[in-house]
Parts: sequence; C-alpha cells; structure tokens
Amino acid sequence: MKYTKTKAVLNQLVADLSQMSMIIHQTHWYMRGPNFLKLHPLMDEFMEEIDSQLDVISERLIALDGSPYSTLKEMAENTKIQDWPGEWDKTTPERLAHLVDGYLYLEDLYQHGIEVSDVEKDFSTQDIFIGLKTAIEKKIWMIQAELGSAPEIDE
Repeated sequence: MKYTKTKAVLNQLVADLSQMSMIIHQTHWYMRGPNFLKLHPLMDEFMEEIDSQLDVISERLIALDGSPYSTLKEMAENTKIQDWPGEWDKTTPERLAHLVDGYLYLEDLYQHGIEVSDVEKDFSTQDIFIGLKTAIEKKIWMIQAELGSAPEIDE
C-alpha cells in the first residue's frame, strides 16, 4: 500500500477540518459585542476557506485510494480539536482565541503532513499541505492581530 502515513494525515485533517468548521460556525452564531458587524460576516469567509480546504484534502485522499471519514460520528470520534458547548458564557475575544488554538493545531498537523509526505515522496500532496499551511498561518496572524497579539506561530 502506497502513502500510508500521508493518507492517515489526510484523514486526520478530514476530521479536524470538519470540527474546525463547526467551531467557526459556533463563533459566528454566538458572538456579541464590539466588532460584531465586522467579525460576524468574516466568520462566513473563514468557514468557506476551511470548507474549501476540507474538500481539497478529501479529494486528494480519494485520489490516493483512501476513504475519507464521512459521518458526524467518525468526525467526532477522530478529531483532536476541542469543542465547547453552545452557550453564551464566552466573550468574542475568548471565542477568537479558541479559533487560534484550532488553527495552531492545524498548522502543526499540516507541518507533520509536509514531513510525512516528504518521507513517502508524495510531493503532490506535500505541495497541497504547504499551500494550506501558509493560508492557516495567515489566519493565525490575522486573528492574533485582532486580539492585539503577535502570531506566535514559531513557538
């Protein structure tokens, strides 16, 4: 079987990108306060980007003869991104910080994918991982700037 470890990373990304989409959606639904009018529609753009990444990752896994997770149960059982109950007790900055945590995890997972695909010489998938990691790093920077912090992706 070819690209076994790369396919495992791809499928982990299927679960985690699905979870991240829901976390962004929850942020979109439960935000209040300053910057609401700016941030609320921005979350739609964030969801579109994550959903697009999910599609690219899933299709690449299928192209490699893999079988992406495709049920809510599989996503929930396999994601490593923590969720929160849908409650009004979190502030928008807390929710944005939670998004940063998810994006930092995804950045690390993409880096792991870059390394694994390099070992397995799957340079096409590696190219995908590099491009999507770059997009994630930009998102980390943007949210951290909104929170008044540096991106801190090199820590």
